[in-house]
Formats: sequence, structure tokens, C-alpha cells
Amino acid sequence: MKIARACEMQELDRCAIEKYNIPGLVLMENAGRGTFSFMIDELGPVAGKSAVIFIGPGNNGGDGLVIARCIHQSGGHPLIIFLFNPDNMKGDAAKNLQVVNQLDLPCLVVKKEKDLEAAKREIDKLISAIPAWTIVDAIFGTGLQRTVEGRFLAAINLINRIHEEKGIPVTAVDIPSGMHSDTGQTLGGCVQADLTATYGLAKPAHFMHGGEAIGMLKVVDIGIPEEAVHNASLPGEALDSSILNALTARNKASHKGTFGHLFMLAGSQGKTGAAILAARAALRIGTGLVTLGVPNRLDRIFETALLEAMTIALPSSDYFFSIHDYDNIMDQLSGKSALAIGPGMGTDSQTAELVVKLYNNINLPMVVDADALNLLAIDPEDISDPPAPRILTPHPGEMSRLIGVKAKNIQADRLKFAGSFTDSVNTTVKNVTLVLKGAGTIICDPTGTWAINTSGNPGMAVGGMGDVLTGLIGGLLAQGFEPNLAARMGVYLHGLAADKLAKKRKFGYLASEVADAVPFIVNEI
Repeated sequence: MKIARACEMQELDRCAIEKYNIPGLVLMENAGRGTFSFMIDELGPVAGKSAVIFIGPGNNGGDGLVIARCIHQSGGHPLIIFLFNPDNMKGDAAKNLQVVNQLDLPCLVVKKEKDLEAAKREIDKLISAIPAWTIVDAIFGTGLQRTVEGRFLAAINLINRIHEEKGIPVTAVDIPSGMHSDTGQTLGGCVQADLTATYGLAKPAHFMHGGEAIGMLKVVDIGIPEEAVHNASLPGEALDSSILNALTARNKASHKGTFGHLFMLAGSQGKTGAAILAARAALRIGTGLVTLGVPNRLDRIFETALLEAMTIALPSSDYFFSIHDYDNIMDQLSGKSALAIGPGMGTDSQTAELVVKLYNNINLPMVVDADALNLLAIDPEDISDPPAPRILTPHPGEMSRLIGVKAKNIQADRLKFAGSFTDSVNTTVKNVTLVLKGAGTIICDPTGTWAINTSGNPGMAVGGMGDVLTGLIGGLLAQGFEPNLAARMGVYLHGLAADKLAKKRKFGYLASEVADAVPFIVNEI
């Protein structure tokens, strides 16, 4: 599913109006009516019920006026609250204001923050007399860039207060007011919506940080031609089930050699579980063969913990990986189709030297996670232009170490930092794909395209989940999937398996259970 940043959506709107001669008034009408239809589907009939519509000064407010008219025409009782002087409305929004004025719908004008108290009394009077259907947030749209202040912030807080105290559903027009469309950050304050109707295409913020303020999301077709979207060559997409179409039925004549051989370097003293989880996930995604290269003093643990994987005890590595086993590892790569390194490796100086040398010399696709990322971060120049595809899978803390930026700053604009990092490490050879983990995991390809994951839930906030993801992506790489597809499918399947478990337990399920749920998800597909 293609998604658009604010500037890209504005350009699509302009293209629809100027190139395809679709009047802006028609786009606005389609937006308002589409939102009203969504509300009817989710909230039931409006006849005999009240609705409060908060109107801002832009086209978002114009959409809200269309919604108010639809509510009135369907037997509802709208109360329109303007947060500015409506005489200042312009363009298509002003034309819809003229229609509302002809219908003589009840309106209040809030020019100062203190005026909201009178508005609150009118709202209380209305919902006491007529059962409330919804509150509509049509204050700000996707173009908001500044911090919300004054009466606008007070209005947002009032909407949230009524929602919490009265339990009245809140419907957001395009995006909850106060949310940055591209980053998902709150700009001073943000409406907490139950329903969000967005127009034309979804926006990055709808999936960032778990989308907690979004509620149920509906993408409303407002009439922008598909040709315009196609010609725009938008680089971003939201991952959905279509990404799994590449998982086709297997030939009956297949054998274990058909589905790749993943070599994995993971585990150290006290961290053997990370390696076991990653290997388990690689097997669960259907990798034909998995071999674990492990410190020799820990080999017995791996031999008994995971019967289906093979192990290679590295002679010069006792409890952690040593550079002295570099040649032994290179000898083991014959017949392998991909490599995964990092889970539980530890950060010993000898391990660091080994990781850098493997990263820059092995001509196989490789997933790099956890401790291996922290070791590469010691000298970030070692990351650029490796000889074969690399998929790096940092969480925000690991990303912070890789680029020298505080994690909180990365979280404030995940897409920007993910994209700039990917550009910086693909200067000559386009081989590095980034998976920036978190709520709304971002996958950035060396070609400049990117995706945001839509699967997953808060129950995944537990140790071992990243190790499972490493195994899934590594297993898909070993089976021959292109790096960008392996990363996307691995991330989406990882979240989807957790979502399956969360239907029975919101939290408390284990990373190993997520790995074990993957085959059932694939079977359903």
C-alpha cells in the first residue's frame, strides 16, 4: 500500500486539480462524504443523535463542513465550532461555508481561548438533550508543521477531556490534529481519535510509534486518479499482506538443499539463548539447513538445545568469538547461501576485529544485528559499501551508536534518520538495507525506497524478539529472496505472528512462541 508524505500528498492534490481537471470542491466533497460513510459504518445511524464538529481555518475545516452537512441531511444534530473567524475562510472551504450558512446550522465562534468555556457549556447542553454520536476533529490537516498553542491547543485538550469523561467517540479528519504527518510526533498536543479517515493515501504518521492516537484507520478514495499516483513514483509504502505474495507453494520434489543453507555466528557466555532463538526462527521460516558457528566451550549447550540445527565448534573461540577463527569461518562458508551474525555475540575486542573483517570480506548476503552492530559502530566508516548485500537491523539505541545521534532524536524523526543513514553507506555499491526496529519498523533500501511496517503489538516488547527477527530475515535470505523483500517479509511476518498470539494474550507470550507461530501464519497464507 503506497503512502505519501505531506508534500507528496499536496502535489497529488495539485496534479488532480490542474492536470486531470478535477475541481478541488469535488475532492473536498468526496473527502467529507467518504468520512461520513466510514462513521456510519463504525458508529451506526446518526438520525436523532448529536455531533460536535471542531473546524480549523484550512481545507481540513472545509472537509469538516461537508461532514456537518451530511450529518444534518441524515437527521442528525450538528454543532459547528469555528476556532477562528469563519469570514476568513478561503477557496473551496469558503464555498462549503456558504452552503452551511444557507442551511442555518448552529455554530459557535471561538476567537480566544477563554471562549472555549462557553463552547463547553453549549456542548454539555447539547449532549445532555440529544444522545451524542461523535466529536469530529477537523482542526488541522497533514500540513501542520508548527507547535500548537493558544485556543487550538485548548480545543484539542477539550476534545480529549470530553472523550475521556463522556466516552464520546472522536473522529479525526485526515490525521489527528497536533500530529506531524511525516514523523508521528506530537506538536504540543494531539487529539486522541477512535476513528481516522485519511484521504487518497495513508501517511507515515498513521503507522509511526504504534499509531496510538489514530484509532481505526480508513483510507478514503477522494477521486485522485490511479495514473497520477503511479506517475508520482512515490518511494514509500505501508507493509500489508500483499508483501507475502512471494511465499508460493513448494514443489513436491523439493529437498532440504532446495531452500538454502544459513550460517549463523551468534552466542557467547551468558547469551546462548539469543543464538538459539535466531536459529529456531530461521528453521521455522522454512530454511533447508541452519548451521551455528559457536564458541567451542559452549557447543554442548547448542547441541542439546536445538536438535534440528548443526553446530561448528570454533577451536580458537572459547566463550566468545575470536579473530583467530577467521580462516576457520571462511572455510565453513562453502555451500552456504547466507550469513547471520550478531545475536548474543558479546563485544570483546577480538570479536570486534572478527566482525569488521567478516562484514567487509564475505561475498554472501548477510544480516547484521545486536552486538555485531555495536561492534561496527566503533568505527562507522567500516559499514560503507560492503562487497555483498547487508541487512542491518538496529533498534533505536543501536542506531544511536551507529550514527552518533541520541536515540530520542532518532525517534523524533525515524524516517529522516533511517533514510540519511542508508544514503550515507551506499555511496558506491548499493548493498546496505536498513531495518530500524520499533513500533512502525522502517525498512530503507539502497535504491531510496522505504516501507513502514503495520503489523505487531506492544506484547513484543520483551527480550529475544530481535533475535527471532534476525533468524527470519536470515532464513529468507538463505532461501534466495532479494534483500529488500527478505527484510520486508521478515518484519511483516514477525509482527503478524505476534498479532496472532496477542489475540489470546495481550502480553506475556515469548519470543520463542513468536518463532513457533510463523509456520501457521505461512500455512494460512
